[in-house]
Amino acid sequence: MKLKLAVLPGDGIGPEIVDQAMKSVKAIAEKFNHELEYEFALTGATAIDQVGDPYPETTHDICMKADAVLFGAIGDPKFDNNPKATVRPEQGLLAMRKKLGLYANIRPVETFESLLHKSPLRRELVEGANFVAIRELTGGIYFGDKGRSDNGNTAYDHCVYTREEVERILKLAYEFAGKRNKKLTVVDKANVLESSRLWREVAQEMAPNYPDIKTEYMFVDNAAMQIIQWPKNFDVMVTENMFGDILTDEASVITGSLGLLPSASMGIHTSVFEPIHGSYPQAAGKNIANPIATILSAAMMFEYAFDLMEEGKLIREAVDASMAEGVVTTDIAEGKAFSTSEVGDWIADYIAKK
Repeated sequence: MKLKLAVLPGDGIGPEIVDQAMKSVKAIAEKFNHELEYEFALTGATAIDQVGDPYPETTHDICMKADAVLFGAIGDPKFDNNPKATVRPEQGLLAMRKKLGLYANIRPVETFESLLHKSPLRRELVEGANFVAIRELTGGIYFGDKGRSDNGNTAYDHCVYTREEVERILKLAYEFAGKRNKKLTVVDKANVLESSRLWREVAQEMAPNYPDIKTEYMFVDNAAMQIIQWPKNFDVMVTENMFGDILTDEASVITGSLGLLPSASMGIHTSVFEPIHGSYPQAAGKNIANPIATILSAAMMFEYAFDLMEEGKLIREAVDASMAEGVVTTDIAEGKAFSTSEVGDWIADYIAKK
């Protein structure tokens, strides 16, 4: 099979972790006789520094022509600490989501047996936790009108959703629930926000179309508490953009490390696969960042973009084996810590030898 990828390393540790994921991608392509073609492209702070645009048109063209996008991370302290910056790396991420039509972010939250003791929660709370969070990506407050008035002393951000946007993401969530344990939790703030009331209204209209799926409704503040108290009670969770951004970062912590969880952003054009963590600029160039989330994102890429389930399964097996053998980076190491590149080499070598 021909696999055409756009590779966007981004900023900070992005290039290092993407390099390790590409080692696994190449090992899989060779093992299963796939024809691999890939092209690198700029995004984020790196793109701003080089061409003045966090998501250049040349990058967008490369993404549109690809079958899938493997993405690292974006962000740089020089922009984070400058509230008056008119161009920011994150604007590139939002532009990519909008232009590629990436309306759904899929984040599996799964604990690893060998790392349960690393979770901030008690073992009995997290052991066996396995749910999927589905976040709407192209609407809400991140994309609504924003600005300043009153000589800059008043700021506003509008949260806007259309019925079509809500129906689209809920349909995907119901499809996921149907393939799992037939339980869907719709998270909103319908007791306060009009946009959330639209979400709940649409969900209540759609629920009878899926009689075999249990639909429950939960306010976002309650969901934030229950993720910590009873994470095993969730199976598929769906919510709007900003709530999803916050809740999925919270959920990722229960696994023991931000460096373990992958994600897929699905939509109208080319889908994007990326780790959930940020650019971690403090570790950039030190060869200490955990590449596992990016490598698992590559596994999701094979499964979701190419329907190559065996290939994705082998990457997951290799990751499990590396953790069981203790071939891990300093964030989760018990004894000797391995470097980013050593972990990447070990996993790719495991794939090649299977």
